[in-house]
Amino acid sequence: MSRPLLDTHAWIWWICGDSRLTLREREALDNLLPSERPVLAEISLWEVAMLVERDRLELDMDLERWLAVASAPATVELARLTPAVAAEVARLPEKFHRDPADRLIVATARVMKLRVLTRDKKISAARVVPLWQAP
Repeated sequence: MSRPLLDTHAWIWWICGDSRLTLREREALDNLLPSERPVLAEISLWEVAMLVERDRLELDMDLERWLAVASAPATVELARLTPAVAAEVARLPEKFHRDPADRLIVATARVMKLRVLTRDKKISAARVVPLWQAP
């Protein structure tokens, strides 16, 4: 099974055990080998902080602690914003929407040749990156 790059909401849902991810998806993520943990673009850390700041996300612990636990190497592999990812953002088609976080997530997936676990309709509809599905 190939590992996914998690869109920010998919990461939050997985960590929090939210039913918006199917049981099959959660189990598939939980059962990935340690060497094949899901990938998370660093921009997702910022997105969670913004959601908390705007009262759109409530966590069961302090933000900094939650981010540290949820992004620990045993949980996910953090994908850095590299020159290759930045350049890939500029290569995304004109039709792809302008949200900077989504653009970085998609560019990261393209550079790393990973499928994305997302429910974002704009990402899905653009068909600029393959989507991950639990086996």
